[in-house]
Amino acid sequence: MKASQSNKYTIPPPMERIIPHVTNETARLRTVVLGLPDSLGSVPSLSETYDAKSYEAVSLGVYPTEEDVRQEMNSVLEVLHRYDVEVLRPSPLQDYNQVFARDVAFAIDDTLFVSNLIPDRELETGAFSPIFDRIASGHLEHLPEQVHTEGGDVLLYDDILFVGAYFGEDYSSFKTARTNRYAIDFFRERFPHKRIVPIELKKHDRDPLKSVLHLDCAFQPVGKGRALIYREGFLHGSDVHLMEEIFGRDNLFAVTPEEAYHMNTNVVSLSPDALISDRHFVRLNNHLRQAWGMTVEEVPYQEISKMGGLLRCSTMPLVRE
Repeated sequence: MKASQSNKYTIPPPMERIIPHVTNETARLRTVVLGLPDSLGSVPSLSETYDAKSYEAVSLGVYPTEEDVRQEMNSVLEVLHRYDVEVLRPSPLQDYNQVFARDVAFAIDDTLFVSNLIPDRELETGAFSPIFDRIASGHLEHLPEQVHTEGGDVLLYDDILFVGAYFGEDYSSFKTARTNRYAIDFFRERFPHKRIVPIELKKHDRDPLKSVLHLDCAFQPVGKGRALIYREGFLHGSDVHLMEEIFGRDNLFAVTPEEAYHMNTNVVSLSPDALISDRHFVRLNNHLRQAWGMTVEEVPYQEISKMGGLLRCSTMPLVRE
């Protein structure tokens, strides 16, 4: 065989391994997992829904179509590509909702943690295998079985880790209760150098005006030293006061109950100066631009919001600068 011909059969080099690096919510985004809009399956029955927004959408007959979901997610994909973000996707599952990548796993510092998802969503973990295979050795960790938490409840602020939770004795009766006491204990032991701040959230499985599924539906740091907050979603007023102490009252944008219903806090940051927001969030987007000097990339995302999540929910950062 000629030398020139032998190159035809050269084995391609293995894909570069990824060392996760996420210390906060706002540093420049470099690598992210984006959920999938394809093959969502049939509209769930009321008993098959696992959050209040989905329950309401099914009840009202307005659950989003696959085509609407695809168009909205493609608008986010276009923005990510424009900002030179590496985008990874899970393996597709047939007739299965894979929109909300944030909950399957989450990165803290240089480790990617694999969540213990609720039984209704456990197949999503297996679909992340190609992504887990890309993670460098020693940087992937499965949570202990008794530790219940999902990425939507875990928000990073450098040396502070905010964790949405619910500690009521009726925890097991709520589909919308996703993070338990064991998770708080785990984070305190695993990250002794960080300040762990548990935030109890209001829970209701059927009424989205009385429920906060994850912490990122009621709170999120943005920009430089600022945050979005839905005060009424916090179970305890003392936690609201704590946020005011950490960020300063003037650095908090207060979301109204109606805005929280549409998930105004659930944006995703591209950098300290830019983020992706829903185009319907007029008051928020104007404030971000005019008062805080940020670049706001607006996309349509209200159909996806009917399934209980928004922009942060459908993206899972692996690397930020």
